[in-house]
Amino acid sequence: MATTNDLKNGLVLNIEGQLWTVVEFQHVKPGKGPAFVRTKLKSIMSGKVVDKTFNAGLKVETANVDKRSMQYSYKDGSDFVFMDSSTYDQVFVSEDVVGDAARFLLENQEANVAIHDGVPLYVELPASVELLVEYTEPGLQGDRSTGGTKPAKLETGAEISVPLFLNVGEKIRVDTRDGSYISRVNN
Repeated sequence: MATTNDLKNGLVLNIEGQLWTVVEFQHVKPGKGPAFVRTKLKSIMSGKVVDKTFNAGLKVETANVDKRSMQYSYKDGSDFVFMDSSTYDQVFVSEDVVGDAARFLLENQEANVAIHDGVPLYVELPASVELLVEYTEPGLQGDRSTGGTKPAKLETGAEISVPLFLNVGEKIRVDTRDGSYISRVNN
């Protein structure tokens, strides 16, 4: 248990049996009336964001969420298998929990896995990953970096838009949050 005075970004709260992470908070002390805390909470399971106001000093239940750096090993049916680098324990994470991160997961890649009461909640990839372009239409003479884009299939199977000058076999950096091209990686 904690009070609303202990709130901070990233803290996970257990409200009515659901887990919510604090995205934003603001302590407000109006001229008249009692102080309160205005928060923006994000549901860990659905990703829904809501605004919630608490009275100052109110007790809130916190959830113990363990974020561990793990290495992605392989896919087993509909589960993704991650290995804890320190204990070598294997954790099976369902496709639903991995979500969009699956588009950019390569074997032996590091990722943060959040676990609550032995149940994986979500998988967090680094902000960017380096992937190989497996297929794209050939670039044409005169294509410029400031020009348009074309679709490209990456080694993980994900399809993103890349600049016209990129070719098959080149390594690129991709933003894992929105799947956008960042830059070419020079070897």
